[in-house]
This record gives sequence, C-alpha cells and structure tokens, in this order.
Amino acid sequence: MIKVKDLPKPKDAYPIRRALLSVYDKSGLVPFARQLDGAGVELISTGGTARTLREAGLEVTDVSNVTGYPEILDGRVKTLHPVVHGGLLARRNDEDDLEALRDLDIEPIDLVVVNLYPFEQAADRGADEAEAVENIDIGGPTMIRAAAKNFFFVAVVTAPDQYDDVAKEIASSGGKLTMETRRALAASAFRRTAEYDRAITDYFARSGTDEDVPEALPGTVNIHLPRQQALRYGENPHQQAALYGDTSPFYEKLHGKDLSFNNLIDLSAALQLVDEFSADVPACAILKHTNPCGVAMADTLPEAYSRAFATDRQSPFGGIVVVNRALDRDTAEAIDEIFTEIIIAPDFEDGVLDFLQQKKNRRLVRSLNPARDDRRPDVRSVTGGLLVQSRDPALPGRRELQKRMRVVTQRTPSEAEWQDLDFGWRVVKHVKSNAIVYAGGRRTLGIGAGQMSRIDSSELAVMKGEKSELDFAGSVVASDAFFPFADGLIEAARNGARAAIQPGGSIRDDEVIEAANEHGMAMVFTGNRHFRH
Repeated sequence: MIKVKDLPKPKDAYPIRRALLSVYDKSGLVPFARQLDGAGVELISTGGTARTLREAGLEVTDVSNVTGYPEILDGRVKTLHPVVHGGLLARRNDEDDLEALRDLDIEPIDLVVVNLYPFEQAADRGADEAEAVENIDIGGPTMIRAAAKNFFFVAVVTAPDQYDDVAKEIASSGGKLTMETRRALAASAFRRTAEYDRAITDYFARSGTDEDVPEALPGTVNIHLPRQQALRYGENPHQQAALYGDTSPFYEKLHGKDLSFNNLIDLSAALQLVDEFSADVPACAILKHTNPCGVAMADTLPEAYSRAFATDRQSPFGGIVVVNRALDRDTAEAIDEIFTEIIIAPDFEDGVLDFLQQKKNRRLVRSLNPARDDRRPDVRSVTGGLLVQSRDPALPGRRELQKRMRVVTQRTPSEAEWQDLDFGWRVVKHVKSNAIVYAGGRRTLGIGAGQMSRIDSSELAVMKGEKSELDFAGSVVASDAFFPFADGLIEAARNGARAAIQPGGSIRDDEVIEAANEHGMAMVFTGNRHFRH
C-alpha cells in the first residue's frame, strides 16, 4: 500500500545545498556551475561532466566517491545506486525517511542537472541498432524521474535554456527554489522523458519486422505535439480548440487577425491544392470550406484569378485565394474587390502588402515550403480512436502522370484535351466526394462537390457554370472515382464534354467505355481514385 504524506505548503522554498550534474550537452554548463558554486552549492558529477568542470577550475566530487563504487561497463552504470536515489527520493518532511538517510549515511541531493544521450539525433540520421542502443540513456532518465517525483523538495533541470532562470532565483532568494519553480521544472522533466521514450518506441516500431503492419504505419502511434496556439474556439463558438505542432516550416502569417480553427483547415486545403501546380505557369485557386470553387492557369496571374473567379461568382465571398507565384498589384486589386478571408502567396511584389494591409480583417499569409514536404501521416479522429493513413501526395508532372494513364476509348485525347484532363484531375483530387469537375482551357467550368451521387455532382457543376454563363462545349470531365453506371458519362456528354478522366475499376467499365465511344468521347483511366471525405 502506498503511504501518502502531507505535502509541503505551496509557498515553501527549499535550500539548494547539493547538486548532481551529469550532462551530454555541455553548452552553458560551466557558467551555470560557477553560479551554483558561488551560491555555496556542493557539486557532484560524473565522467566527462566532472572533467569539464575541473578543467574550468571548479571543485567537484565524483559520484564514484559518493557511492563507493567506480563507474563500470564503459559508463553504462554510474548513478544507479541507493546512495544517489535515496538522496533524491527522501521526503524532507518525513522523519522515517530522514532517519533512514542518517542510518545509511546518505546525504540529500537537492538539485539534479541532467540532459540525455542524443538518441533522437542518432535515429534521425539512420543509425543502425547497435549505435542506436548505445544512445539509449538509462541513468539519466532514472535520475530525472526520481528528482521530478520528489519535486516538493528537489529541483530537476533538463535543458541548458533553463540554467539562467534557475541560477537567478537561487542567487536572489538566498540559495532556495520555490515550490512553483520546482513543480514547473518537474513538469518539463516528465515531458522530456516522455518525448525520449516515445522516440525510442517509434524507432523500434519503424525498424520492426511485423509483416501485418506497413512500415509507414507502426503497431503503435505516438502523437506528441506542443501546443502552438490557443484558438478562440473550434468549428463553432461553443467548442474549445487549440493548434498543436509546428507550422512554421510551411507558412507564416504576415497580417490580420489570428487564424481561426476553420481558417487553419481551409489554409491547409489551399496549400495542398496549389502544390499540384508548377510555378512555371501562373495558377490561382479560390476555396470555400476546403472545396475549390474556381481554379485556373493562365499566361498571367491576373488572368488566372479572373478565370478562377468566373467559375462561381457567388461563392468566393469570404473565401480563400491562393496563388503559386509572387502576388502582383493588378491581381491584388482584383482580389480586393470582394471580401476575402485569407490571401496566400509565396511572395508579394513591392507595394502589394501595403495595399492589402489596409483591410485589417483580412489575413495575409506567405507560403514557404510545398505541402508535399510534410511527410507525416494523415491522422483523423473517429469515435473511439484515430484513423491513420499515408498522405495522398501531390501528383507528378504532366508527362510523367500521362505515362501512368490508359486510354480506353477508340478516340485518343487531343493535345488540348490532354492538358485539360491533367488540369481537371489535379483539381478533382481536392474536391469533396462525390466530386465532378468540368474543365476547359486550363480552367474550371463547373465544380460539383460532396453530393450523394455522381449524377447530382455533375448537375450541380453544370448549374454553377451556367450561372456564370460558361460554355461547356468541348470541355473535359474529371471524376474522383469510377462512374458506377454509364448514365453519369452520358450526362457529361450531353453537357458538352468531349473527354473524360476517371480511375476506372467499376464492374460496369465496359458499359461506360461503350457509352463514351457512342458519344465520340475520349476517356482515360488513371488507375487511382482520390476520395476526399
């Protein structure tokens, strides 16, 4: 049965008389140790840490002199001893604990300064198991956890960036550290050992031989992300939310209010969509609720924006605009004509930021690295757990992608149709299923998203295009999944489509191909679908 003792009072500060220092990363160590020494703290140390301190002229007691045992097994065993852990774990307000220390001639240790062998770095550079195992620290995490468990009386420092604050408090308080500080240090210590153990677990999961689990999807998923930003609320005002992780490699906000929960989801969708288009040709996409409502490529960026906007002139209000090259003044002025929540560009030409910043509520974002550089798996929550999948990566260049496709009709697409099929396939990949996209001249003519049937999506796409007075004659149609029946393709032909792109794979593919031939359509099978739920 665990014996629970009365806790010290929250404002209790305990003196730091004796410190044990054992670090791999020695940056900042000597100045910190000098400050401890100046405050009258006795220094105990191990191996290379003790040598570094002595070379700096500091008086240090070796741990081996404290324990009465030498370091053994090439340093694998140094601090794993009752004299060390008794000194760390004894409760200073428990007479039984103090009597045990006296009987065994153990002195309390009030401060532990430890950082760990660089296992994460070894794993990241692809170390083999022999090297990786040698970088698994044992004594360090054990001391950290012991000191952190006893934070009511003991302080634990696990990173060089903590040295200055700890030294200043000891100096200003007559050699003591407050309960508040000790507790904060303990929380950081437990977080560090959890990260360390997680890295080790992930390494062995990746290098395992479980044939039932693909290499990218280990048997156990460990997710540990720091909170980057608290959000005002989630999807709705009654839901709490925060952003976890590190978005800094992918984008930076330059202007406007903080990004909301919904903004961040839309922003992620926009970055992934624009990543489908090479910067060799100007491209623009307008999104609303993660769905594109217009996408276009053109010889100039203003023309690309105008053609994207023309697909659906109503939905872009309050949406997101993303471009694949530096935003120029003409395009910025065109975007400025309606309210836009977020504008995303890899750069902004001279004067454009000043112009756009005149509206305070609009967010301006610089995209940094392509979304394809995010190699982490796609993780979604479901009732009772998480779904984890590898990401649906950005498509390769047109010529490479075309090699993977199969023409299944009597008629082969023309060069212009190939261009539009490639364009439509890149867009439909980012439309919620069931998804249908009509395209022509490297622009969207109609987008049908998230309907219960493919026919509904097709009708919705045509309705939106007709609202904008767009002509579907000679267009191509892209479907994110196979046409289950010929009726969907026949409907597209009636709407003016002359070519189609779809994954194929239906038990009625032959019927769909026959319908395409009857209507003089060219059709391409990609072999891959792009559901987006």
